[in-house]
Amino acid sequence: MRRVPEPFHAVLFDLDGVLVESEGLFAPIWQRTLAEFGLSLPLEEVNRHFTGQQFGRVLGYLKEQHRFTPAPGFLTVLSGRFDEAVAGVTPIEGAADSLRALRAAGLPYAVCSNSEKGRLKMKLAAAGLTELVGEHAYEPSRVGGRGKPAPDLYLFGAAQLGADIRRCLVIEDSVTGAQAGVKAGATVWGLLASGHVHPDGAAALLGAGAARVLDSHSELSGVLSVQPQPS
Repeated sequence: MRRVPEPFHAVLFDLDGVLVESEGLFAPIWQRTLAEFGLSLPLEEVNRHFTGQQFGRVLGYLKEQHRFTPAPGFLTVLSGRFDEAVAGVTPIEGAADSLRALRAAGLPYAVCSNSEKGRLKMKLAAAGLTELVGEHAYEPSRVGGRGKPAPDLYLFGAAQLGADIRRCLVIEDSVTGAQAGVKAGATVWGLLASGHVHPDGAAALLGAGAARVLDSHSELSGVLSVQPQPS
C-alpha cells in the first residue's frame, strides 16, 4: 500500500468488531449471567443494546428497561467470565494487514475503544495486535470515563497522534461509535467485516453519519490507497 494521500492525516479505529472478533464471545456471557441472576433476555436484545457500550451504560439500560439492579456477586461473576473469554479473542481477517500497511505508508493510527483498560490490553494481546498498535490504544479512563457516544475518546486519540480531528478517518461498526466520530468532527466510515452479526447494519451506520460502509479490511486498504487528492 503506497503513501495514503490527503485528506486523511490519521486513522482512528474502534476495536471490537473492527479489529478483533469479540462480541460473539461476550454477548452470550451477558445473556447467561443475567439469566442466572433472574433476568432472561433474548440474545438479539443483548447484541443490539450492549454492543459497543460502556459497562455503566449497559447497567443503566437494564435498570431503566427491566428494573434490574445487580445483586451481590453479579459483577464479580460477570467480570471473571469476561476475563476468561478474552483468551478466545481473535483478529478480524485483514486487520493486521491494514495496520501494517498504514505503518508502511507512514500514516499514524490509534485504537479508541469503550473497553475497560485492562481488558483492552488483553484483547489486543490475544489477537496478536499489541506490537502493531503499540502505545496508541485508548479507553474511557483516559478522558474522565466519557466513552462513546461522547466524542472525547476520538478527540483524545487524534491529539495523541498530533492530528487535526477534522482530517482524521474513524473506522467504526456501531451506531454508538459512529456518533462519537461524527460529534468529534472526523470523517466516519463503517466497517462490517466481523464474522458475528452486527446489530447495526449499513443503513444504521449511514443514518448515524458514516460517509460510507465497507465490507472488509482489504476493501478499506484498497479505498485508502486510491483516495483522491482534495481540490
